[in-house]
Amino acid sequence: MLWTWIYTFIAVGIVSTISLVGIFFLSMQEERLKRILHWLVSFAIGGLFGDAFIHLLPESFEKTGHGLPVPLLTLSGILLFFILEKFMLWRHCHVPTSHAHPHPVVTMNLIGDGLHNLLDGMIIGASFQISPSLGISTTLAIILHEIPQEIGDYGVLVHGGLSPQKALRFNFLSALISLVGAFLSLAAGLHSEMFSFFVLPMTAGGFIYMAGTDLIPELRHETSLRQSAIQLFFIALGVSLMALLLAVG
Repeated sequence: MLWTWIYTFIAVGIVSTISLVGIFFLSMQEERLKRILHWLVSFAIGGLFGDAFIHLLPESFEKTGHGLPVPLLTLSGILLFFILEKFMLWRHCHVPTSHAHPHPVVTMNLIGDGLHNLLDGMIIGASFQISPSLGISTTLAIILHEIPQEIGDYGVLVHGGLSPQKALRFNFLSALISLVGAFLSLAAGLHSEMFSFFVLPMTAGGFIYMAGTDLIPELRHETSLRQSAIQLFFIALGVSLMALLLAVG
């Protein structure tokens, strides 16, 4: 039992450090970073859509069957993020995005990613309770899953108005929420199915909302055929990586 806790928290700690991938962009000049921000946002769009439609929703249907719960909970996630954004827009009024006044998508991304990290921690904890080998294989799958997602998340946070240093810090704090998920999973034994029942589809709904309403409109400002083609390539790359992870998993 003790070793299960130790293995779980070591694994979750390793997964959490993936969020620091943005450190590779800190050395870039600000102007150069701005030039690739739309590519990172495009990558995030593909990753969010791919994660929602290829991973989260199919797994939700697998757990609950093909009834109304998953669609209703997914729609609830979309509406929850809509309400959250409305509230933040009322509070923020029409002040332009800046380091001192970040875009609402920053908070929404951190909340959605936090829920996802919470679930990742729960899955790792549940896997190690079954067997160490399953826990290790699950951790490796999540690491492969997190690398493209965290690159995209970092791009979204900087695009939303955070400085590169703040984006890195907040992304890491969001990743640490997986420790809470691991603790909940271990403390509850394997009886975390009801929690996953709600979190999976609602997180999918949040990701769909963020990608569709906040990120895609940002790409419309670029009318250059070359840049639009590059954006499309990175969206497709994000989706393809999520599909590849499913294939190798």
